[in-house]
Amino acid sequence: MNLRYIKNILPASALLLAMGMSSCVGDLDVTPIDPSTNMVVDEVALYTKCYANMALAGQGGANGDCDIDGLDGGTTGFVRQLWNANELTTDEAICAWGDTGIPAFNYNQWDASHPMLQGFYYRLYAGIDYCNHYLDVCADVDATRYAEVRFLRALYYYYLMDCFGNVPFATAISAESPEQLGSRAELFAWIESELKDCIQNMQPAQARTSNSDGYGRADQDAANLLLARMYLNAEVYTGTAQWSNAKEYAEKVINGPHKLWTNGANGWSAYQMLFMGDNGESGASVEAILPLLQDGVTTTSWGTTLFLMASCWKADMNTAGDYGTTEFWAGNRARKAFVDKFFPSTDAPNVDVVDMQTAAGDERALFFGIDRELLVTNPGEYTSGYAVAKYRNTYSTGATGHNSQFIDTDYFLMRSAEAYLIAAEADARLNGGTTTACAKYINDLRERAHASTQPQYTVNQILDERARELYHEGFRRTDLIRYGFFGGANSNQYVWEWKGGTQAGVGFAAYRNVFAIPAEDINANPKLVQNAGY
Repeated sequence: MNLRYIKNILPASALLLAMGMSSCVGDLDVTPIDPSTNMVVDEVALYTKCYANMALAGQGGANGDCDIDGLDGGTTGFVRQLWNANELTTDEAICAWGDTGIPAFNYNQWDASHPMLQGFYYRLYAGIDYCNHYLDVCADVDATRYAEVRFLRALYYYYLMDCFGNVPFATAISAESPEQLGSRAELFAWIESELKDCIQNMQPAQARTSNSDGYGRADQDAANLLLARMYLNAEVYTGTAQWSNAKEYAEKVINGPHKLWTNGANGWSAYQMLFMGDNGESGASVEAILPLLQDGVTTTSWGTTLFLMASCWKADMNTAGDYGTTEFWAGNRARKAFVDKFFPSTDAPNVDVVDMQTAAGDERALFFGIDRELLVTNPGEYTSGYAVAKYRNTYSTGATGHNSQFIDTDYFLMRSAEAYLIAAEADARLNGGTTTACAKYINDLRERAHASTQPQYTVNQILDERARELYHEGFRRTDLIRYGFFGGANSNQYVWEWKGGTQAGVGFAAYRNVFAIPAEDINANPKLVQNAGY
């Protein structure tokens, strides 16, 4: 089954209505008012909806109704709000827009009424509701798809655990309001157990292109990589480090079929091809473990990869071939502290993307600096800060996309490069803070980018390498928390411009290492306890 061709077919008879609050989902087992209504569940469509929740706002494309009651597709877009929550709050990105919630992200000053965090929270619970419904009514249909939906439910709970801590928990649709587990550690243990149990029935790991059966579906390496990611952060979630497990599961992925893409084409680097309009067809998808599929005609969305392009680009940046869409929103750009990861002497030049890569000696330095300030002195001005040109709808072959506005660039939510970084860091943690044995994994990434290599790496060097490899992919907040550099006692040891709301940067309290459970859900469900500090 190829998800690319069935994403917008979910009929009304298969829908589970997302009510806007995780605590207020009604019983789906109802009798239709019209006896002629077909109440037979479309298993394929409901299965597809469990995936499509991450890539689409609802059933009607970019301008249709949103699945989340009372909110729009931009506010609830899974990728858009995953990105906002984990990038705008860090040294990697800042946004010029004044939309409600954006300044709070920029300055680490959110509260329990933050609209975008609320939208993200409800989007994750909508995904859990779809999965719970599928697992209830389609249990005996297909063992592989059943296991995949269990994985997706665990993935949604992972993002809730990472962002919101100990959250409401339910594995079935019920009219009863859900309760929290005893602790965040208990939720970690449930996700871990669920992944280990469902992995045996998931698709075998296989590198795929958009023309392959199973492209866009989670396979066994998706579960392995999620376990590796969880074990890397286990000390944050549970109080107990699990570095050996992190390395073990990361190396399961490294030694599997999802290899690094290393072949550039037609002047595009291999790294750039991971984020281009034909990334599902060019061969770059050998690295994609879980791609969210995008097509400019059939799966239009304001909240997925188009957001990552248009929010970062301005029309005057189009200097390296056709950008591939008419959308230029000019909002998000890089903070100086991040650009300095490529230019440690803080001497990034005011040049276009191609010359920036050359100056950095690293093909991942996809910044545009012409007429831009390196230091963000005015958060509300787009040219204050370098622009980021990582995502584009250009085809590496020179072909034209399917639509002049909406894009075809699949979003690689999980890719094998992450496993290389996890294994190296875990090995360094196990060996006094430096890895030699797993330095090859870092060097593989750097060689792909035609950057210099070295025989060993410290944990802090690996953190910088994670920034260079995974920037704008939704990891940075979690990484900084793991290193003690986000909120808390050590947060003043690493500051960036506008951290905590001052231009020079200032640390902030540890309670901000998790977001608040939205006040609307707290008010609706008396069983819930708000996170400390909010």
